[in-house]
Amino acid sequence: MGAVKSKRMPRAERERQMLDAAVEIIGRHGYTAASMDDIAELAGVSKPLVYLYLNSKDDLFTACIRREAAALTRAVRAAVRPDLPAERQLWDGVQAFFTYTAEHPDGWTVLHLQARTHGPKFAAEADAMRAEMAAFVTRLIASAARESHPACDLPAHEVAGLATALIGSAETLADWANTTDGVTAAHAATTLMNFAWSGLGNLMTGNHWTAPDPA
Repeated sequence: MGAVKSKRMPRAERERQMLDAAVEIIGRHGYTAASMDDIAELAGVSKPLVYLYLNSKDDLFTACIRREAAALTRAVRAAVRPDLPAERQLWDGVQAFFTYTAEHPDGWTVLHLQARTHGPKFAAEADAMRAEMAAFVTRLIASAARESHPACDLPAHEVAGLATALIGSAETLADWANTTDGVTAAHAATTLMNFAWSGLGNLMTGNHWTAPDPA
């Protein structure tokens, strides 16, 4: 099955090949169906070498989740320039998120779907990335509120809730965009901003929605 390496390669490069193969196999077939034989063959190494480098299938999966989480977070942060207005920062971050998930559909599936459906240990890895993103978006929303309306004083729990809602919407939209013909990353980003920014604008001007009177 797997081909034994024919030449020496730096450990980091060899490990990258294994993780690339694992992300592709798990992203397309699911964690349960993914076999170490198939991962080794796609990586061009022997199965014992995969175990030598990454210890077990669970450890390999964990390494995939951590790598994909770090790469997505890096892409979003790199796109956001702190010298720009907060609205532009949020837009750039949203675009970067959808661009990355569109360009790395297998990685997104590993991170968002597979990690969350195969036990708490793996879900916790994905949740750590989500918490980091939530903190980042919370700061952007708070900055946007201050810039747009200095007198606006949104409660901290409301800002955090808005950030959580925005991230949840982005994740769902990414799944939809990646499986719907003709929907680009730019389309998905614009849809999310149209959905979110109008509501944020109302909040910042004190125009809060209230529940209708049951009577």
